Amino acid sequence: MDYFLQQLVNGLTLGSVYGLIAIGYTMVYGIIGMINFAHGDVFMLSVFIALIVFVLISSLVGGLAIALALIIVLVCAMALTALWSWAIERVAYRPLRGSFRLAPLISAIGMSIFLVNFVQLVQGPRNKSLPPIMDGGFVIPVGSGNITLAYKQILIILTTAVLLAAFWFVVQKTSLGRAQRACEQDRKMASLLGIDVDRTISLTFVMGAALAAVAGVLFMVQYGVVNFSDGFVPGIKAFTAAVLGGIGSLPGAVIGGLLIGLIEVFWSAYFSIDYKDVAAFSILAVTLIFMPSGLLGKPDVEKV
Repeated sequence: MDYFLQQLVNGLTLGSVYGLIAIGYTMVYGIIGMINFAHGDVFMLSVFIALIVFVLISSLVGGLAIALALIIVLVCAMALTALWSWAIERVAYRPLRGSFRLAPLISAIGMSIFLVNFVQLVQGPRNKSLPPIMDGGFVIPVGSGNITLAYKQILIILTTAVLLAAFWFVVQKTSLGRAQRACEQDRKMASLLGIDVDRTISLTFVMGAALAAVAGVLFMVQYGVVNFSDGFVPGIKAFTAAVLGGIGSLPGAVIGGLLIGLIEVFWSAYFSIDYKDVAAFSILAVTLIFMPSGLLGKPDVEKV
């Protein structure tokens, strides 16, 4: 029982990171109907930004409290990653918005390749690592054994829950959220009603990138190592989570991320780690056969 509960905690931790990245996919798709395949590499870029800022802070102010250092790293990572995403949207996506549907997709793949090669050239192909940032945790006795609940795992799970609630409030209760939902339904009509569609879409990219930066900082805290190729697999897993939960649904993205994380961890723990990705994608395929819109997604309504 203690082994099962330990894997449950590990799966929720991994799934929370996937869920934060998946929100970026689902927000962009919900408004402009485009899969931003560069989003996983934006996440990878945010991890490198967080790592570089953390190293700079540690070298300049050695005795700084770890909590304050992480707050500074988080703010810098969110700001710089959001700026990158804003520039990507302006340069690579906005000029192609009125083109045929495959053009933005091709541009997104090209931007993904650019980001991977850019980071590889700037940072090199080797793994970049840090010593453990946040040690310690709670040891909880369960039956004849114990489970360990690390402080960083608590931080990751709570941060995901708080950010999901905050972004749900923004989308549902604020003027920006109303503008986003209006653009999702009909961009032309939203423009006629006075909504700045370009600004709304840019802000959506910025919000998605900021969430990816939070995921990047949490990834750095949890694993302490990053490589230039680390954006592809988490990006694909997060996209899978968004589709599984129902792309376009913020709670669905997080639920899908948690499910993907749990499937990976439990499959690796009880079966073979070599087939954990097969298990995750198989669950996605089975779900879409019986629920084509995902767990919380709404079926598309064809406008005529």
